[in-house]
Amino acid sequence: MADKRAVIYCSSSSDIDPVYNEAARRIVRAVCLAGYDIVSGGSWRGTMGHVCDEALEHGVRVIGVLPRFMKGFEHPRLTECIWTDRMSQRKDVMREGTDIAIALPGGIGTLDEVAETYCLAKLGRYPGRVVLFNMDGFYEPFKQQLDLYQEKGMLDAASRALVDFPETVEELEQLL
Repeated sequence: MADKRAVIYCSSSSDIDPVYNEAARRIVRAVCLAGYDIVSGGSWRGTMGHVCDEALEHGVRVIGVLPRFMKGFEHPRLTECIWTDRMSQRKDVMREGTDIAIALPGGIGTLDEVAETYCLAKLGRYPGRVVLFNMDGFYEPFKQQLDLYQEKGMLDAASRALVDFPETVEELEQLL
């Protein structure tokens, strides 16, 4: 068991460009080699499945957190599967005890998870680092929105600095 935990937010869609899944595997490999166990949405579908597979190949603990209505979508080889009653509870459990939250390119669920985590970091309720992997500019609109908030006085510089937008796996590795 590693002494650090990373929560990985990502897509459950199997219809995305495979380049995102390959990048996810490279990132998870780097995270595991940096000594982190992995917490994720725990599904076998889409990028979530790739995250679980890659982490398991590196022998770290892989903790999946799923709402009960997703029964049947859990990855079959999770080290631990935690069931929740609500999506909001799922987000809390996923974040709990983690040292870093990494959002890979994903859909609205991923955006919801990372936005809440960032908000909690801003409020001093999440002590970990918040990272959005900005592969091919995927999170550029979100980054620009945060910059606009800062420019308009709705977000202070210290709060803006709580989130990182690495564009390469190598840049992300530097944040571990």
